[in-house]
Amino acid sequence: MKALVYHGNKDIRLENREKPIPELNEALIKIKYTSLCATDIEEWQYGPLWIQSETPNLLSGKMAPLVMGHEIGGEVVDVLNPKNRNFIGKRVAINNILVCGICYWCKSGHHAVCPSMAVAGLSADGGLQEYMTWPVTHLVPVPNNVLDKHISLSEPTTVAVHGVRRSNIKPGDKAAVVGCGTIGLLTLQVLIASGVEVIALDIKEENLKLAQIFGAKEVIKVVPNDDSLTEKILQFTNGIGADYVFETAGAERTPEIAINIAKRGGTIVLLGIYTRKPKFDFNQIVGLEKTIIGSVASSINDMSFAVKMIGNNKINVDPLISSTIKLSNVIENGFAKMLHKDKNIYRILVDPS
Repeated sequence: MKALVYHGNKDIRLENREKPIPELNEALIKIKYTSLCATDIEEWQYGPLWIQSETPNLLSGKMAPLVMGHEIGGEVVDVLNPKNRNFIGKRVAINNILVCGICYWCKSGHHAVCPSMAVAGLSADGGLQEYMTWPVTHLVPVPNNVLDKHISLSEPTTVAVHGVRRSNIKPGDKAAVVGCGTIGLLTLQVLIASGVEVIALDIKEENLKLAQIFGAKEVIKVVPNDDSLTEKILQFTNGIGADYVFETAGAERTPEIAINIAKRGGTIVLLGIYTRKPKFDFNQIVGLEKTIIGSVASSINDMSFAVKMIGNNKINVDPLISSTIKLSNVIENGFAKMLHKDKNIYRILVDPS
């Protein structure tokens, strides 16, 4: 079978591999679609960043060379344990994070920061291949009304769900989302589904148009060196500022924007991954008693909730699919396109069949 394998910086290869064989409590999954995200592109160009490259992962026993792809949907075609035969034939979203379950952080419910964590496509073989194996405990069956092409988008939805849950935001609160790429637009939808009024900020008109379609109360186009952003937020919030601000862009300036537009005593949730060290004024945090929360990946129950929201049409992932390509041309039509500085791409789906 074909598989896209990460060997090192700027070295990814389409290879022939044997179909994997599931272990006792694993399933063999025929991949429907795996979606590409910025993390994959950053690993290709600047990595290894998150990819296990020096020593094998404690849980998976794997290190590079690894099959890439961490946003995965598929169908269970075989299991080894007869007790799991009810999974055969089911379409599933893959909860791509394995945790030890016994460390201090796992026992306290902070699974997303388990030191032994293994992630499909980063520290275990992922979904950019025709078949993969994964523990049945980490497979979430999807409702019949969810299209095959939507299943892999459950994974970035879990990132949004996790960030919103970390914030403890309540219905009726006012939130701002800084950065309306895939994660930002999913976060916006999770917030709206939670009864929150949302202001969307981005530098691109097309992102703001989608934010409006998804239900943003207000949209603000961010212009370089614009000092009026805080004033605009104050106008939309009766002079108070946003109760919560979700920063999802991971750009150098966006954390500073997020901190500035949060109200006194407000909360900023950082979901972006930063390739440059951001700059901001700590006195804005200390002097105005603002709270900063970091949020990464997802926790154990976030995938089930994400799948339910997509199945109940609370989350619309279809506009976030920019194109669909075959695994055989994933490098030139996927990775290379997403690297382009003028790209207008959310997710590219890869069909490995």
